[in-house]
Amino acid sequence: MPGSWKDVFHSFNKKATPSRYAIVKVFEEKAKHLSAEEVYECLKVRKQKIGIATVYRNLDLLLRMGILRKVNFGDGKEHYEMVHRPTQYHHHLICTNCGQVIDYGEVVQEEKSFLKRLKEELERKYHFRIESHHIYFYGLCHHCQKE
Repeated sequence: MPGSWKDVFHSFNKKATPSRYAIVKVFEEKAKHLSAEEVYECLKVRKQKIGIATVYRNLDLLLRMGILRKVNFGDGKEHYEMVHRPTQYHHHLICTNCGQVIDYGEVVQEEKSFLKRLKEELERKYHFRIESHHIYFYGLCHHCQKE
């Protein structure tokens, strides 16, 4: 397990158990958004002996520890993704037809400036310190536009 995750486990006084390591490894290798059921299926394929309840408990723990982030795409399922840097911002493009999710992190300078001004204005107006944000854009992917 990479040193940074061991450090996070250590700072929370938690052990990097084989189950937790296996779950983190699934997210690192898949590098995409996964539901608890998808994580469980990946672990079953890898012959890991982890029950679905254990997956849910560990996803919750990894979420509280800041290793995973919960994302909601409006499909009725909870999805999780790795947090590589707590201050890293990326957004999601979600196809309302096929459900494809595209991570959008290549924000051009004008968008960065706009988001920075918006963040500062919201913080000033509501006396609220914003630490992160998520933006979801809903529409049709290139494939579904052709249909």
